[in-house]
Amino acid sequence: MGNAYGEQPWFGDAFSAYTGNPAALPVDTHELVAMVAPRGLFIMENPHIDWLGARSGSVAALAGAEVYKAVGAGGNISYWSDVQDGTHCATRPEWRTPLQQNIQTFLLKTGTAAGTFRISSRKAGNLAEWRDWSTPVLADGPGTTTPTPTTPTTPTTTPPPGDACTATVSVNQWTGGFVTTIRVTAGPAPVTGWTVTATLPAGATVTSAWNTERSGNTGTVRFADAGFNGALAAGQSAEFGYQGTGTGAGTTVTCA
Repeated sequence: MGNAYGEQPWFGDAFSAYTGNPAALPVDTHELVAMVAPRGLFIMENPHIDWLGARSGSVAALAGAEVYKAVGAGGNISYWSDVQDGTHCATRPEWRTPLQQNIQTFLLKTGTAAGTFRISSRKAGNLAEWRDWSTPVLADGPGTTTPTPTTPTTPTTTPPPGDACTATVSVNQWTGGFVTTIRVTAGPAPVTGWTVTATLPAGATVTSAWNTERSGNTGTVRFADAGFNGALAAGQSAEFGYQGTGTGAGTTVTCA
């Protein structure tokens, strides 16, 4: 944090008192991310240098994305730490296309590409370990007229035979695209790995996913744990998600 204040002046002088006392901060990183919403935001991160904190960065980005969803702008945030190059300060070829798309969409106004999340398995954070809230759908206050906001679908839980695990689905939809978050919860006994089979609505296509290994893009898509989030104690949960085009509402899942 001293580096963020001194070597790289990302914060003003009011931040100096917290460089050695982070617990006193009245805000955390995900709230700083959320302050940018609903403007376009592209976060590029390096998972190869431990002290850069990419695991906590991925959690902050996922939590910040919940704010983007709440204001109906889930497609305006991107996070990319899935890079091969391990050097400290360098551009990565993996960032070229999404960065160009962000510039075209949010600066030049010549593109329509939605944001994407690509989280490295080397430093993948688990939002479920920190999240103790349900994402609301926000609207303007009394006395104003606003369009009807997009709303997440009612979570549905499909228990498999034996209740080994359950999967809960939440979809945030916008025109032409969606983000789906799936929470996997172990049953009365621990599990050492899980697979969620999702049946997508006609026309829906998965474009990216995080905290999971994916097989398929349309129709019936299988999502397996990413290794670090496969072992769950009884009653423990892990979350993963994916972004897609089309309509995500109506997705059904089974967990095994």
